[in-house]
Amino acid sequence: MFACVYSGALAGVEASPIEVEVDCLGGLGQISIVGLPDAAVREACERVRSAIKSCSFLMPPGKKWVVNLAPCDIRKEGSAYDLPIATGILVSTGLIDGEKIADLWFVGELSLSGAVRPVSGVLPIALACQAAGAAGIVVPEGNAEEAALVDGLKVYPVSHLMQVMKLSQGLGNGTVYLGKRRERFLASVKIGKDMNEVKGQAHAKRALQIAAAGRHNMLMVGPPGSGKSMLAERLPGILPPLEYEEALELTKLHSVAGLLTRKDAIVFERPFRSPHHSASVVGLVGGGLMPKPGEISLSHQGVLFLDELTEFPRTHLDNLRQPLESQKVTISRAGQTLTYPAAFVLVAACNPCPCGYRGDAVKSCVCGPHQAQRYWSRISGPLLDRIDLKVEVQRLSENELTVSRKEESSAAILKKVMRAVELQKLRNRRGNGFVYNGYLNSQELKDHCRLSSDCKSLMAKAVNQFGLSGRGYDRVLRISRTIADLDGQGQSEIARTVLAEALRYQLPAGFFELSRASGYR
Repeated sequence: MFACVYSGALAGVEASPIEVEVDCLGGLGQISIVGLPDAAVREACERVRSAIKSCSFLMPPGKKWVVNLAPCDIRKEGSAYDLPIATGILVSTGLIDGEKIADLWFVGELSLSGAVRPVSGVLPIALACQAAGAAGIVVPEGNAEEAALVDGLKVYPVSHLMQVMKLSQGLGNGTVYLGKRRERFLASVKIGKDMNEVKGQAHAKRALQIAAAGRHNMLMVGPPGSGKSMLAERLPGILPPLEYEEALELTKLHSVAGLLTRKDAIVFERPFRSPHHSASVVGLVGGGLMPKPGEISLSHQGVLFLDELTEFPRTHLDNLRQPLESQKVTISRAGQTLTYPAAFVLVAACNPCPCGYRGDAVKSCVCGPHQAQRYWSRISGPLLDRIDLKVEVQRLSENELTVSRKEESSAAILKKVMRAVELQKLRNRRGNGFVYNGYLNSQELKDHCRLSSDCKSLMAKAVNQFGLSGRGYDRVLRISRTIADLDGQGQSEIARTVLAEALRYQLPAGFFELSRASGYR
C-alpha cells in the first residue's frame, strides 16, 4: 500500500516542502530510504523500527518498506524526518488511517521507546507549512512554542508516537497549541547594561549614539583599561527595540543554529556576539559539513563585537568585507549555495600598538615605528574603508575616575536614537519599508544629503587631508545625515557644523598622534 506524508527540508534559513512517500513491498522486512539522505536520515531506519515496536504495533512480516524523500535533488539532513517516516510506514501498512492526517506536516526525532524529541529548525518549516496551505503541523512538545509563533497555523504537539495514532482517528483527539509568545514579546521592553555605568568618554558615547541611530560600523582605539569593551557591551541597550518581524527572522536563524531552548522560543533582544580571536573561519562566517550560521549571521539585527581586532587573522577579517556591503553571507559549497542574513553593526576595538600605550599620557610606548606599522598591517585597507566611525578612547583622567558625576543613561540616549530613526522611517523609503542612513545608496545620498558650496569646499579639504576614497566620501555623507537626524535637522541640506563633526570620525586608524599634532580634533 502506498502512503504519502509531508514534512520540510531546510536550506539555510528557509524551508521547502518534502513528500515522504512510502511503499510496502514484498521483501525481507527492511526499511530502505532514498532521496539524497545523509547519515542521520539513513539511521532513522533503526530508530523508526524500534519506536513502532515499542508502541505494540505488529508490522507485517516478510515486507519491505521503500521510503522516498521527494524531491530527490534536495539534500536531506538531520533527525527531523523520523516522525514523518514512521507515520508514513504505519499508514502504508494500514495500522493507522491516513485520511485524517493527509493535510498535516510532521517534524520530529524518535527515541527507541517511541518518545518524540525536539529538533532544530522548526520555525522555518512551520512558515513553509503555512505558505503551502497545510491544515497544520505536528511537532515535538519541546518545539510547540516555537511553531506557534506562526500566526494562523494549527500546531499539534506530541510527546509520543502513540499520540499520532490518536490524531489519525480524528483531529479532535489532538490538542491545538496556542502560544502566547507574541503577547509576551510585545509587552517586553528591557535595557541590559546601562551607559551611565561608564565614566567619561563623551566622544566615544556620542559615536555609539550615531552608530545606533544610523547603523554605522565603528572602531575604537585606545590603551588597555580605557573602557572600550564596556562601551561596546552597552550598544544593544541604545538600539531601537526589535520589531516582531525582526524577532521572527532572528528566531529562524537561532532555530537553524540549534540555539533556541524550550524556555526561550523567540529571541526577545538584539544579539550581542563577541567571538574570540581564535575563532575559525567557519565559526565566524558559517558553513561546515552540515552548514550552520556563523557569528556574522547570529549577530543579525544586533552587534558583532570584535575585541582585540588586530589579533584576528587577516584572512578571517577580510571575510567581513562582503557582508558589510551586502548585509548577507553567501556560502558556496559543493552541491549547494546558502545565503544567511547579516545586517549587523560592527564594533571593533584594539590598542594603538603592540604594547598598547602609543600616545598615552601616563605610560610610555616601548614599540618601534616598524612594530607599530606591522601591527596595523594586520587590518587590510579595504576593511578599514568600510568602518564608518573611527574613535580614539583615551585614558580617563584623575578627575573622571574619582569625582562622582551623573552620566547620561541608556534610556535617555535611546529616546534620542528613536527620534532619529522616526525621521529615517519617514524619509528613507525603499519598497514597502525603509533603510537606515548607513545603508543609503548613491542616489539616495544625492536626494537626502545635499551640500552647500561652503560644505563642498570643506569636503574637498578633507579628501586631501585624509585621502578619502569614493566609499569614504559617501561614508561621511551618511554619518552627516545621521548626526543631523539626531540633532532634529530633518531637511535634506547638511549644515557645516554637522559635516565638521562627521569628519572628526574619519581620522585614519593608527595615526591619532598626527591628528593631535595638526590640531584637528
